[in-house]
Amino acid sequence: MVDIVFGFDFGVKRIGIAMGNTLTGQAQPLTIIDAIDNATRFRVIGELIDEWRPTRLVVGEPRHPDGAEHDMTLRSRRFANQLNGRFNLPVELVDERYSSAVIPSKRGERIDAKAAAIILQQYFDDHANN
Repeated sequence: MVDIVFGFDFGVKRIGIAMGNTLTGQAQPLTIIDAIDNATRFRVIGELIDEWRPTRLVVGEPRHPDGAEHDMTLRSRRFANQLNGRFNLPVELVDERYSSAVIPSKRGERIDAKAAAIILQQYFDDHANN
């Protein structure tokens, strides 16, 4: 059975979303939610979940380079908990240190969905050997 998995790069201004499946284990950027209000964010996420029917959600967990937590770590965890509570899907956190730093980008380009794809790819890579 092939399962669809969504990956999220949570941000205060934008949320990047990627998708992939357990057959290929490959992640690809899907979209960016460019809204700061939760009602809009969760409405769009709900529409995407209804369309793609993922069985699992993966959220990037930002940390300082030394692994220490910071404000966005807690916000990302809260977002992950809200996803689980609203959509009743399993949610896993993935260390996202440097996910945005490895993406080549042009000035002004939004890389949120690409960062989400890197987070999701890391999840697939980590679980490929299990």
